Formats: sequence, C-alpha cells, structure tokens
Amino acid sequence: MMITTKGRNALNVMIDLAQHREDGYVSVADLSARILESQKYLEAAMASLMSAGLVVSLRGKSGGYMLARGPEDINVAEILQCSETTIAPVSCLYAENPCERADICLSLPLWKELDDVIMTFLSNKTLAELLK
Repeated sequence: MMITTKGRNALNVMIDLAQHREDGYVSVADLSARILESQKYLEAAMASLMSAGLVVSLRGKSGGYMLARGPEDINVAEILQCSETTIAPVSCLYAENPCERADICLSLPLWKELDDVIMTFLSNKTLAELLK
C-alpha cells in the first residue's frame, strides 16, 4: 500500500479545514498558501472530497470550502478512500482486480487480515484526533 500525493493532500486539506472551521468557508487560495500545493491540484482534490460528501462549497467572493460534518465525525479512512484508487495492501484485494487464484491462495487470508487491520486503524482515527 502506498498513499499517493493526492491522498496526502486530501488529508492535509481536511486537517486545514478542521483547523480553520471557525473561519467559515476557506478559499482554495488560502488552502494553497498554507498547504504549499498548487491551486489547480487542490481543486481536483476538492472535487473528490465534495463527491464523497466530506466538504461543501459556496461560490462567490466569500465562498470556498468547509467541512460537511464535524471533525469528530470524519475519519481518515473515508478521506483516503475517496482520493485513492485503493488503500488495499496488495492488488489482489482490489474490487476491480479479483484474483483468479483466490480459492487456492494460501497467503490471501494474511492479506485480508492486514487489510482489515489497516481499515480498522484508519477508520478509528478522526480529524479531531489529528488536531490534538
């Protein structure tokens, strides 16, 4: 499993929005300046986060993005899942790539258990915890 720059940026955006929650909507320009990533790249990350229902947007001069729920109600797994193709530890666990040897593979249970551990860990880490 390798978390890409897209996944790391999505998590950093969400942390920033949680930190500045009291400010209301946050512009991409402000996010870009604080996260040190291009506005164009962040726009793509925001599209994924919006389609997952993790952020909401407002157009206009005082518009921008804000969390759709409280930081205590958003976990790291859902952030990474909307921004990564997969966070499975091996390719044979991808839904799009079912393993033709699954019924005879002796290592598959190990990979499934590792995937469960990873998902449990990430699902139990909220944005609120990351802010502490």
